[in-house]
Amino acid sequence: MGQRLPRYPTRFLAAFITFLMLLLIGTAGYYWLEEMSLVNALYMTVITISTVGFGEVHTLSSTGRLFTIGLIVGGGGLAAFSITTAADFFMSGEWRTFWLHRRYAQMLSTLKDHVIVCGFGRVGHHVAEELTDEGVPFVVIDNNPDRIAHAQKHHYLAMEGNAANETTLREVGIENARAMITAVGTDAENVFITLTARSLRPDIFIAARANYEDSEPKLLSAGANRTILPYQISGKRMVTTVLRPNVADFLDEVSHAGGLELLLEQINIDEGSVLDGQTLSEAQLGSRLGVTVLACRKPDGTYGTHPGPNMTLQSGTLIIVLGTRHQIQELLKLAKPDGKTGSTGTG
Repeated sequence: MGQRLPRYPTRFLAAFITFLMLLLIGTAGYYWLEEMSLVNALYMTVITISTVGFGEVHTLSSTGRLFTIGLIVGGGGLAAFSITTAADFFMSGEWRTFWLHRRYAQMLSTLKDHVIVCGFGRVGHHVAEELTDEGVPFVVIDNNPDRIAHAQKHHYLAMEGNAANETTLREVGIENARAMITAVGTDAENVFITLTARSLRPDIFIAARANYEDSEPKLLSAGANRTILPYQISGKRMVTTVLRPNVADFLDEVSHAGGLELLLEQINIDEGSVLDGQTLSEAQLGSRLGVTVLACRKPDGTYGTHPGPNMTLQSGTLIIVLGTRHQIQELLKLAKPDGKTGSTGTG
């Protein structure tokens, strides 16, 4: 792939090794044939292969002169090739690309609990912006070099390649990823990407874009956990904006990280949490933290959209809450057995 991490520039490496070999051969030759010191032998080698030809240490013997001729004929061209290749490598900017790829390789190798974003079109661009606002690490895959360049201009970690290719997904660390978002242009591509990802990581959470409703069952059968229809969502949102503008404004607040920072979040109650076994009335999440519990999913998978004060927060319960980022972080601490801030679930 165009932006995949390249091998070390072999031409530059070959030129560099050739130049070193010339210096070594020339220095050794003058050292043994003319009984020069190492410094003088190196000096003679440099002025010979550079064709400068002045400042000889002493008059050379016949053998030394023949060696010098051979060094000029055999080494001058190689030295010129080596220097030209090295100069071209640095002046062309290829070294910047090489070190950028090395940096990307290091970053990709350390990625953990990240999101893989497949496709950097209009939808993928907004996905990347939202993940950035949420502070979630992610990597973008796209087979269009212009889109990759655009992503990199925004300082996103991005790699050119086919997201349906197993090698590509391994390179972006699918083994350590928390989720994948497939947002390429066609439903067929999203199905194929989902199939490939699911075969590599049976437990990864996959959210897939669907342009048409009849593609939803195909994506779900391929292994997607959730399907998103952008046009359907946009239509509903536009109607809400027209008919219920205040509701739309409120939804803007709770679906973005700006403004009042009101966020909707899902939080799992872990075994050993101080909340485990308490009722909502006993937990007093509203008065203690200021969060509002909107719904819950019990361990048996059933949902409750009107949780009452007597609902028990047992381990395995997932609650959906509304609050500021700080309030939610404090609730996360209470939901974990070790009292440390944890990550939210995806289920």
